[in-house]
Amino acid sequence: MMALHEQQLSYSRTTVPPLEVFRQWGPMMPAISIDGEPWFLESPDILCRLGYSKVTDEDMSAIRRAWTGVMHRTDYWTRFWGEFSLASDPNPNFVRRFANNFLRAFTILYFFTLIRLGVFSRGYGDPDNHADAYVYWEERLAGSARQFLGGDKPDSEDLLLFGIVQCHCSVPVPTVLALQADPRLSRLREWIGRMQQRFSDYSSLFSGIYFAPHSAGPERASGQEQFAFWLGSIFWIAMLPITGPLIGYFIVKNTGLRGS
Repeated sequence: MMALHEQQLSYSRTTVPPLEVFRQWGPMMPAISIDGEPWFLESPDILCRLGYSKVTDEDMSAIRRAWTGVMHRTDYWTRFWGEFSLASDPNPNFVRRFANNFLRAFTILYFFTLIRLGVFSRGYGDPDNHADAYVYWEERLAGSARQFLGGDKPDSEDLLLFGIVQCHCSVPVPTVLALQADPRLSRLREWIGRMQQRFSDYSSLFSGIYFAPHSAGPERASGQEQFAFWLGSIFWIAMLPITGPLIGYFIVKNTGLRGS
């Protein structure tokens, strides 16, 4: 979405997967169809199709390390579900918007389950310091006189890493505190500030709440949208005899995550 915003490309967005996407991958995201072509997944591949550079294997490994804080999103289930209840749907039609928020609760149940299973089955343990995963990017910035990791304007590395920062800030995790306070990451915080200035009119900017220059977060869902989301949450959880196996099927299909 940041790449589309940066290039001022017109697009339509939905918070629930189209039927074609759901049949193939379930509630996976992001998924994109460009000019009516078949849908496909994975942010690095999407960015390449939009004209950005291919990410090197070394950078991709560093991006994955920066992502590990996501496992803490479900530490407090009330906050996890509460933050997602505040996400607004872009559809202008009230009925469609209500339905999308109801259906979107299934996606949230899927990712809640995926994260919890990942924590338990893979024996996830915290690093000694969450900031350690970002020292690589601090050193990259220290070795360059350019404003961004990709040069004079954001490239794939910038968009992927900044997207992870948005994820961590949307449902706050310990990584946010490490990024704010660790004395080793001064250039990285300056980079976050430059990215925020560049995307100051981007509607899904969560990091401005925690990093300078500060800004308000995304627009919150209306009361009716929140009601639809919570109604959907209750419904999908109540339907666990059906939704549970379906979620399990898509988790195994998409990640290969299996019990030992």
